[in-house]
Amino acid sequence: MKYKKLHIIGGPGSGKTYCARQLSKKWDIDHFDLDNIFWDKSVNHYGIKNSKNKREEELKKILKKDKYIIEGVYYSWLKESFKSADLIIILKPSVWLRDYRIIRRFIKRKLGLIKSKKETLRDLINLLKYNHSYDQNNLQNALQIINKNNQNILFVKTYQELKEQLECYNENKKDENNGNKL
Repeated sequence: MKYKKLHIIGGPGSGKTYCARQLSKKWDIDHFDLDNIFWDKSVNHYGIKNSKNKREEELKKILKKDKYIIEGVYYSWLKESFKSADLIIILKPSVWLRDYRIIRRFIKRKLGLIKSKKETLRDLINLLKYNHSYDQNNLQNALQIINKNNQNILFVKTYQELKEQLECYNENKKDENNGNKL
């Protein structure tokens, strides 16, 4: 396997956490959810950010590792993470599928099926609005940062597509190395 440092980005509900968990299990690489760095987990409701210094310290600890999978929607404070990544995966399912996943997750949280902080209907509405602006705003800004470093970028819509792309890569490398899989 060539890729030891991966960064997964995508809008809310795009499947970042799912993909990170699957790849983490498959390749035995720790994965890190940027929400756990960005948001203050010591409070019981949404909306309280960790300080910039705390976020940067936590990110530096991750980047010192030999291998990792980082996932999140953020971009403005992640230049070093993008720069050090062997591969940046951009998840781009349709905005309507992301809406569905966001709403489904909200309902599961309200029913107590998923542990979470207190989330209000207003929080859900704000997240759906953000979701609809993500591709035109945040993703474009992230791509400007990523493209400055000439990174390996892979655009996919689903985990299945990601898995197939990575398997193709490994098969090509296997052929190049006379049957020795990376």
